[in-house]
Amino acid sequence: MENFRFIALSETLDRQVVPVNYPSNKISDYYGSMVFNRTVMREYLTKEAFRSVELAIEKGFKIDRKVADQVASAMKAWAMNIGATHYTHWFHPLTGSTAEKHDSFVNPAENGRAIEEFQGNELIQQEPDASSFPSGGIRNTFEARGYTAWDPSSPAFIMENTLCIPTIFVSYTGESLDYKTPLLRSMEAIDKASTRLCQLFDKNITKVYPTLGWEQEYFLVDSALFAARPDLVLAGKTVFGHASAKDQQLSDHYFGTIHSRARAFMRDLEIEAHKLGIPLKTRHNEVAPSQFECAPVYEEANVAVDHNQLLMHLLDMVSRKHHFKVLLHEKPYAVVNGSGKHNNWSLATNTGVNLLTPGKTAMDNLRFITVLVNILKAVHTHEALVRASVASAGNDLRLGANEAPPAIISAFIGEQLTRTLDEIEQLPSHEGITNGMNKGALNNIPKIPEILLDNTDRNRTSPFAFTGNKFEFRAVGSHANTAKPMFVLNTIIADQLDQFYDEVKNLTDQNWKKEDAIFEVVKRYIKDSKPIRFEGNSYSDEWKEEAAKRGLSNTPNTPDAIKAFITKEVIELFERNEVLSHRELLARYEIKLDKYIRKIQIESRLISDLSINHIIPTAIKYQNTLIENARGLKDVLDSKTYVKLSRNQVQNIKEISDHIATIRQYVEEMTSERKVANHLHEAEQIAHHYCYQVKPYFEKIRYHVDKLEMLIDDGLWPLPKYRELLFIK
Repeated sequence: MENFRFIALSETLDRQVVPVNYPSNKISDYYGSMVFNRTVMREYLTKEAFRSVELAIEKGFKIDRKVADQVASAMKAWAMNIGATHYTHWFHPLTGSTAEKHDSFVNPAENGRAIEEFQGNELIQQEPDASSFPSGGIRNTFEARGYTAWDPSSPAFIMENTLCIPTIFVSYTGESLDYKTPLLRSMEAIDKASTRLCQLFDKNITKVYPTLGWEQEYFLVDSALFAARPDLVLAGKTVFGHASAKDQQLSDHYFGTIHSRARAFMRDLEIEAHKLGIPLKTRHNEVAPSQFECAPVYEEANVAVDHNQLLMHLLDMVSRKHHFKVLLHEKPYAVVNGSGKHNNWSLATNTGVNLLTPGKTAMDNLRFITVLVNILKAVHTHEALVRASVASAGNDLRLGANEAPPAIISAFIGEQLTRTLDEIEQLPSHEGITNGMNKGALNNIPKIPEILLDNTDRNRTSPFAFTGNKFEFRAVGSHANTAKPMFVLNTIIADQLDQFYDEVKNLTDQNWKKEDAIFEVVKRYIKDSKPIRFEGNSYSDEWKEEAAKRGLSNTPNTPDAIKAFITKEVIELFERNEVLSHRELLARYEIKLDKYIRKIQIESRLISDLSINHIIPTAIKYQNTLIENARGLKDVLDSKTYVKLSRNQVQNIKEISDHIATIRQYVEEMTSERKVANHLHEAEQIAHHYCYQVKPYFEKIRYHVDKLEMLIDDGLWPLPKYRELLFIK
C-alpha cells in the first residue's frame, strides 16, 4: 500500500519558486486595467451616459433603459478590446461565496455568420435559476425564478476573459437572496441618518457613506500535502494532528522574513489584485507558521466588500499556480492561532471629512464625540446582534481561544477618550453648559484635537476597538462575506443616529439651544453605554464575570448566538430601517442553522471515516508488527532477558489497544447521536443536538488519535503531520 503522505512530502520538496511575470515595474501602469472604472467610462461613454451613471453612483438615481444600451455597448467594446468573450452577472448568494453564469457575446447572424452583441436589458437584469441557492424557505425547489440586477456603484471588471458585472440577487417575489442587497439598503439608511445628524453641525455635508478596510488572514499549505489530507480537502481544517514540537511559541514567524515561495505567490497575487483595482498595500507573516495577512487601502464599503470576495477568489486561483492551497477556515490547525478578518469601519462625508477623526474646532469635536458616543450606544444596545453577525461553525473555534476576541462584545476606546467621556459625563447641568457655551467655553471640553491618530493604544483582545480614526471589528471570521457584519453595523448605527436626532429635536422644540440639546443627549448616552466600554484584558476570566454583571451576553456557539436575528426588537429594527423584512430575517436564520448543521455533520462523518478506515487499520498494522517482534524475541532470548526487553513493547501494544477501543466506542456513540439529530424535524433542534450532543465527541476522539500518532511508526502514519504541514519547504 502506497503511503500518500510520503509521496506528498517528496513532491513538496521538489517545488521550485514559480517565476512571476511582472507586467511593469510600476504598479500604476497596470492598476485598474481590468476595471470599467470612471476613467474608462469617460473614454467610452457619451457625456450624457457618463453623467447618468455618475448620478446613479452618487445619488442613487435610476438609469434609463436607453442609457443602459449605451453603457452596455461601451462595456462590450472595452471588454472585447482586452480579450473578453463572455459576460456574467456576478453576485453574492447566501452560500457565502460568489456566483456567476457565463454567456457569450456571440449571437448567430445571417449566412451562417455571427456577431457580438450585449444589450442594455442584458446589463440591467438577468434571470439565474434561484431554486438551488439557499433561500430559507422563501423559494421552493420547483419555483426557480430569481433576478440579478446591475449595481452601478461597484464597477464591472474582467476576470479570465469574462466581463463580470456586480449585481444584487432577489427572488421572484422581491426578497433578498444575497448579501449585497441588505448591505446597499443599510448604506442608504446610514447615509440618511448620518447626513441628517451632520446637518446640525455643517450644512455642506449632504452625503455620508461607510468606509471599510479589511485585513485578510490566511494559511498556505503545499498542494501535495493538502491533497493527502482528506480533512483539509473536505472540511478546510484538520480534524486530527498532534502538536508540532515547534510551532509559534518562539514568535519567530510574526513579521519575519517572508519565505521565497510565499513571496513569489504574494507578488503574483498583488499583480492580479491591482489589475482589478483592489488597492492591496500591506503583506506580512502572521503569528502562526505558514500564516499570512494582506490588507488594502480603505474604500467605500460596498466596493470593499466586492473586492474582498474577489480577493478570496484570487487567493485560491493564484495559489494553485504556485503549488499552494490557501486555507481560509478560521481554525485549520489546533494549538496554533486561527485566522480572522479585521474590518476597519468608519464614516466619510462628501466634504472629505472622516466623522471618526477628532477635529480642530470645538464644533468639530462635539460632532466627533456625538458620532463616537452614538456608535457605542448602538453596539451596547445590540451587542447580542453584533455577536450573531460573526457567528459560524468555524469562527466559534476561534473566538475566545486567547488568540482572537471573545464571544463577549465590548468596545475599547483608549485611555484618553475614556478620560474625555468621563469628564464630559461630570460636567454641570445643561444650564451651566449653556452659560459656558455663551462665553465660548465649549473649548472646555477636554482638548480632543490633541489626540493624535496613534495616541490611542491598541487592544488586540477587544472585539470592537477604536484605533484613532476608525473602529476595528476584530471578531469577523477569515472566510466570512464581510457584508454580513457590515450591514448589521450600518443598520444599528443608523437606527441609533435617528433616535439621537429625534431626542435632540424634542429638546430644541422645547426651546433648548441646539448645542445644549446635543450635549445633554450625549451625556445621557455616555452613561447608558458605559457597560460596553472595557479597556482591560478581554481574555481573562475576570472579564467574563464582570461582563455578566454588566448584563452583556456571552454566547460561544452559533445556534444560540444567531437567535438574536429573530427577536422582536431586531425584526423591528431591520424593518424600521428597510434593510430586511421579517420574512427575510427568518429565512436567513434558517439558512444559518442549516449551514451550521451541514458543517458539523460533514466534520463528524470525516472523523468517523478517517478513524475507522485510516487510523485504526494503521494502528492495528503497527500493533501486529510489535506482537510479531515480541514473539520473535521470545524465540531467541532466555525468559529473564525476554521479560526485561519486551516490557516496553507489551506496554505499547496495550496502549495502542486501549486507544483503538476507545476510538471505536466514541465513533459509535457519535454516529448514534448523529442519527438522532438527523431524525429530528426542526432545524433549531437539529442544530442544537449537533452542537451539544455530536460535537463534544470531536475532541474526545481527536485526543486518542493524536496519542496514536505519537506511538505508531512514523513511516506508517497515513496523514501528513503538523510539523510537515506548518512549515513551507
